[in-house]
Amino acid sequence: MDKTGIDWDLYRSFLGVLTEGSLSGAARALGTTQPTVGRHVEALEKAFGTTLFTRSQTGLQPTDAAHELRGFAQAMHSHAAALERAAAKLGDAGDIRGVVRVSCSDVVGVEVLPPVIAQLCAAHPGLRIELVLTDRLQDLLQREADIAVRMARPVQEQLLARRVGPIEVGLHARRDYLRRRGTPRSLEQLADHAVIGYDQATEFIRKAGRTLPGFSRELFTMRSDSNLAQLALIRAGAGIGMCQVALARRDPELVRVLPKRVAFPLECWITMHEDLRRQTPHRIAFDALVRAMLAHAGA
Repeated sequence: MDKTGIDWDLYRSFLGVLTEGSLSGAARALGTTQPTVGRHVEALEKAFGTTLFTRSQTGLQPTDAAHELRGFAQAMHSHAAALERAAAKLGDAGDIRGVVRVSCSDVVGVEVLPPVIAQLCAAHPGLRIELVLTDRLQDLLQREADIAVRMARPVQEQLLARRVGPIEVGLHARRDYLRRRGTPRSLEQLADHAVIGYDQATEFIRKAGRTLPGFSRELFTMRSDSNLAQLALIRAGAGIGMCQVALARRDPELVRVLPKRVAFPLECWITMHEDLRRQTPHRIAFDALVRAMLAHAGA
């Protein structure tokens, strides 16, 4: 294959494997199949006459050649994303059309955003929303997402960011659980209860652990890294667990536990690439998400 005529899709698959560490992970991220990604990588290796990945127990490991190509492939990705943004501006300004990819956590994506997205699509039938549920901070500069709802302050300078404010998280349980087991009056009494918590620690969890002695993995009767699963267990009356206070207030059966002792504010930000502010579909979606999360935080 002529190196000057290599299909962009080959580089796209190459970047996907670099980011995800496996053919299957890249296929999921790119919305294609594992064999397709494998063929693309093989074709790129053949075109350059070198091996780009080696197999290991932890997945595919990039070779030195792959590391050398990374920067060039990322530059192509950025230029392709810029071309897509420029092309989107050529449409009829009065007919709002386009695809807006939104990244957020599973709880926000399931519990907060669906009514907002429904209203947006009803008001603008030409608008298409792609909702990506992940706690991973997707790279907006590389166009992994167009808009992100993040529980962390963005650090990249090219991003347009709007601070929503703190969204408080606290311990909650169902009324019938507390009637059966009693209401704990101290952190020490949590050891006598069914406590719902995480499996793998995150930075937020490590920070919480520093202010809550004993609130660690060993304490939990039920463990899951899915915030949605934890919320479902709380709602089912399985035990005491963490959830957003605004969500708990929607359900009269949920009661907050140790509110003066356990309260964690999550700083919420809505972010997007600054180049997208001039694109009507993205601007409309961004403003709608800001309004929705401001209302949620105020709740």
